Amino acid sequence: MSQDVPAAAARPLVIRGLVAAHFAAAVASLVVSVTGGFLFSLLFVQRYPFEGVELLSPGRVRMVHTNLIAFGFLFNGFLGALYWALPRVTGRPVLDARLGWLIFWVWQGVLLAVFLGILAGHAQAVEWGETPVWIDPAVVLGAVLLMVQFLPCVARSGEKALYVTAWYVTAGLIWTGLTYIMGNYLPQFFVPGASGAAITGLYIHDLVGLFVTPMGWGLMYYFVPTILKKPVFSHGLSLIGFWGLAFFYPLNGVHHFLYSPIPMYAQYGAVVSTVAVEVVVTTVIVNFFMTLRGRGDMLRTSLPIRWFFTGMVFYFITCLQCAYQVTLTAQKIVHFTDWVVGHSHLVMFGVFSFWVLGMIEHLWPRLAGREWHAPAWNAWCYWLSTIGMSAMFVTLVAAGLLQGFLWKELAPWEASVVSSMPFWLARTLSGVMIVLGIFLFGLNMLLTAFAPAPRTEARPALAAARE
Repeated sequence: MSQDVPAAAARPLVIRGLVAAHFAAAVASLVVSVTGGFLFSLLFVQRYPFEGVELLSPGRVRMVHTNLIAFGFLFNGFLGALYWALPRVTGRPVLDARLGWLIFWVWQGVLLAVFLGILAGHAQAVEWGETPVWIDPAVVLGAVLLMVQFLPCVARSGEKALYVTAWYVTAGLIWTGLTYIMGNYLPQFFVPGASGAAITGLYIHDLVGLFVTPMGWGLMYYFVPTILKKPVFSHGLSLIGFWGLAFFYPLNGVHHFLYSPIPMYAQYGAVVSTVAVEVVVTTVIVNFFMTLRGRGDMLRTSLPIRWFFTGMVFYFITCLQCAYQVTLTAQKIVHFTDWVVGHSHLVMFGVFSFWVLGMIEHLWPRLAGREWHAPAWNAWCYWLSTIGMSAMFVTLVAAGLLQGFLWKELAPWEASVVSSMPFWLARTLSGVMIVLGIFLFGLNMLLTAFAPAPRTEARPALAAARE
């Protein structure tokens, strides 16, 4: 990785104000998202507080929950981390600070429009693509502007060999726009029926595999060696992970529609490629844990490292689970059950959200120009989130197996509902832990940002952003 050497232009390498702004917007979105998820869970224990209120009907609240975790929290969090990491990796600043602020404010406007549009009933019938159709052009334009903003860092890099973070980020920026167009335009306007379902399946998985995953792993390859102060174990393994992701992940999406009218060769291909992704993920996990070798004490002393490696363990579990659940034998039991809900929560919150929280934990004091207001609150957030997520995952997987076997035995539908209610109550209680942890983290960020500054400090990024 290149050193923090300023580019030829007389402007800062890192625009700290943009980093801080995106992190603040990310956590604000996360607070709204987990609140929505908790409210939705109350439906399953017959305690939903807005029964009969159309704007806050459970289905709409659920879509707010999923969209804000993906496009609000993760998207903002990744952008903030990219503004910090990519210029440092390449030794070149992003294209223009004014463009960065334009993207920031327009994106927050898009999120507000998505929030209001979904609650008003304008959602599309595409999982993870419920954004109202009149919002889609703005999202596609935003994806293009992100390439314009970040790719010059890579194109102008003076490095003879680009570090793997730049590989992941470059591919992720290009894939994001293509994936969004595929999922939000083709099934809606051009490809109906089973063919449209196949494309929808590809979009559901490629949003995770070709946007969230390359951004997450690419940033891990920057932050983990930086905090550990040692190089990554194997550059060769990192490239195997990159090319394995690029080759196998785009083929996975059809596994959402096994035993459907989609041609069986496509279904079999999705099963094989999903199992292959687990092999690829294992090489990445080995690479990071070998990097940690000799510095294992930092799992105790460094909260960001703890967030990162807990997320990696969860990632290995969720991919191992995925490799099993896509087999045709397992699908006979787990399809349409809470098993799948537990799987998706583990990967989106237990993995990538943990990584973003670790990045914010590491960078926020540098951006605010002061130490955390209450470091213990962040530790509480970690433990509440980890225990809550683990309990939710185990609970939903167990509920899914119970539901699947009851359905297989042709038990009445009501029997599966009644049998699932204790598990749903446990899911809600575990959600309470997660919500409390996230609220603590957000409040700690706010109090840290506006705490009295030490007299000796330089002007913090947050003050510069406010100006």
